[in-house]
Amino acid sequence: MDPELSAAVASLPPLPPPEGPPTLEYLRAISKTLFDVPFRAWQVSQLPPESTYVVQDRLIPVEGGEITIRTVVPADEDPNATFPILFKQHGGGFMFGDIDTWDYYLRRLCVDLRISVVNVGYRLCPEHSYDTPVNDCFAALKWTVENTAALKADLSKGLILMGDSAGANIAAVLAHEARDDPFFRGRQPTGQFLCEPFVAYPSVYPEALKSEFRSLEENKGYVYQPFTASYAGLEQTEAMLNASPTDPRCSPLLYASHAELPPAYIQAMGIDPLRDDAYVYEKVLREAGVKTKLDLYPGVGHGFHAQFPTITIATKLWADFRKGLEWLLQRGE
Repeated sequence: MDPELSAAVASLPPLPPPEGPPTLEYLRAISKTLFDVPFRAWQVSQLPPESTYVVQDRLIPVEGGEITIRTVVPADEDPNATFPILFKQHGGGFMFGDIDTWDYYLRRLCVDLRISVVNVGYRLCPEHSYDTPVNDCFAALKWTVENTAALKADLSKGLILMGDSAGANIAAVLAHEARDDPFFRGRQPTGQFLCEPFVAYPSVYPEALKSEFRSLEENKGYVYQPFTASYAGLEQTEAMLNASPTDPRCSPLLYASHAELPPAYIQAMGIDPLRDDAYVYEKVLREAGVKTKLDLYPGVGHGFHAQFPTITIATKLWADFRKGLEWLLQRGE
């Protein structure tokens, strides 16, 4: 384990024990304590002046209701200025997180990279079916390409799908779905940013790739927070979500073809049990002819950059974050 991360973990106060078996409410409260609170506090230091962007919450229709998306558009004296789009899905195992999780940092990216942001507040599981997050985000993506004027956007300048963890799973799914849907003809995503992606349940690893998924076993000893992935944990998640692992919209590694997808920038954590999801997916995309770039952060685990955003290796990740986005905006050149 990275020594700074080890020291940071050792300094954490003990978590309050649950009263009985851990409930979803308890786990969501712990998630906020471990990730959202420190991540939000760091993001405050990144927040650009309010005069440099325009933020707006919008309700958009989705199947069975409405969701909130938060749009952030660079402020510009030129009324005709247009920008690329960053389309963001937060992580959190499909059960945690919300539209505020990445809010302030996305505002920083909006201003610094001159990019319009769509931040999707998709509905969570298990209150909703396992496919609801994907369906909500796909509806929001359709809204985005139909409403470029409201975003001061020009799709020819770029449409980047970005997600972390479960959000990266959704981004990977959307890249395939948009590729195959005639609705997006001429206005398809131009890049995918996948931070510590989850791309398949262990029960459906393709036989030809099973031997390459070693990190669940190799990294099972690095459990320093209750949300570390494991075989048992993924089985529990599958059961809680009532997921269909064989559905590519649940396990995007299983799409019949990965050809003709946009360039992919991928970040992997060295002691993350899901590390090899990133490795294998990068390999599969590359072999399908997709431009890829992968950065590995040794000695750190899943979500470390939100939990401890100021340690040295997190600072490197944040620098790479921007470089990866810039690479995608240049179409992987």
